[in-house]
Amino acid sequence: MKTQVAIIGSGPSGLLLGHLLRAAGIECVVIERQSPDYVLGRIRAGVLETTTTDLMHRLGVDARMNAEGLVEEGFNLADGEHLIRIDIRRLTGKHVTVYGQTEVTRDLMAAAPERGLEIVYEAKDVALHDLESESPSVTYTKNGVEHRLHADFIAGCDGFHGPSRKAIPTAKVREFERVYPFGWLGILADVPPCHGELIYSNSDRGFALASMRSNTRSRYYIQVPLTEQIENWPEERLWDELAERFDPISQHKVTRGPALEMSIAPLRSYVFETMRHGRLFLAGDAAHIVPPTGAKGLNLAASDVLYLSEALIAHFASGEEQALLDYEARALARIWKAERFSWSLTKLMHRFPEDGPFERRMQIAELDYLAGSTAMQTAIAENYVGLPL
Repeated sequence: MKTQVAIIGSGPSGLLLGHLLRAAGIECVVIERQSPDYVLGRIRAGVLETTTTDLMHRLGVDARMNAEGLVEEGFNLADGEHLIRIDIRRLTGKHVTVYGQTEVTRDLMAAAPERGLEIVYEAKDVALHDLESESPSVTYTKNGVEHRLHADFIAGCDGFHGPSRKAIPTAKVREFERVYPFGWLGILADVPPCHGELIYSNSDRGFALASMRSNTRSRYYIQVPLTEQIENWPEERLWDELAERFDPISQHKVTRGPALEMSIAPLRSYVFETMRHGRLFLAGDAAHIVPPTGAKGLNLAASDVLYLSEALIAHFASGEEQALLDYEARALARIWKAERFSWSLTKLMHRFPEDGPFERRMQIAELDYLAGSTAMQTAIAENYVGLPL
């Protein structure tokens, strides 16, 4: 088989890239190792920058997002019972949209057949070959039969654990990592949110986040040690802890309900700077991970994909190579700024085991300064809604 661009991974980054390329008349095939149901079963974040929503509008796959997405004009930071509202609409003229990553994926998957975007699901043993040649290829097994897909370029959009990044020789690797000594224990439930906007809280009990997927579905998190086990947190214990933290500061208090999903997610900051090797380009979580504090994961993937699609479209339209050569540097400039913001917000709002009373006083002082500083609130708002492309 032969195509112009082989895309590894059918998460939002792979599907967005596929749709952008198909809209420009470029042939591409998406290769996904899991089933459609498995892909849609992954519960992820849901705060979208205008970078991401603009791509959905541009592609014409925005009907459900327009109808069901929640336009958020601000969010809140809390130190104990002191709530600091960041008015992102007033400070930046922009907003964010709360719409689950799973729903973005669902919309892109549903639109694929009519747009001529081929997706091969349940492709096993995916491997990349001849990346430094002019005819790289991808092999995979489907229903016990091995297939080889030749392409002009390969886009690795297969996440942190996929094969694309691992196909780059060790001698070419440039990577940076910060693993945090805690994770987020999360619960998803069909209950109304406790507050009209997100609350990031840093109280004497530690970090917690009150967020939502819709007006009837809530997502909560608390910070836990990396050694914590989900079995130690029956639902009632977690609801009690959330009520203790959010009832004093939220509009409606915490409403309890059966968990749709509970999990513990570790946090890390990670950048793989080798985003191009031969005819392979990396995008999204294959190249970077951010702690979810800054709500940047999906949005960084969207900006990667926008840059990469523009470069590939220019190449196939006129043979122009410069945008392909510039892709890595262009993407990394935005990635590192987003990493900085996510890291700084994580540092401000979490309790680190090595920190003592001095570090806690520094957090309190910074939040107090933030509460009275329009300049500092503006800097946070600009980063939260997304820096310019």
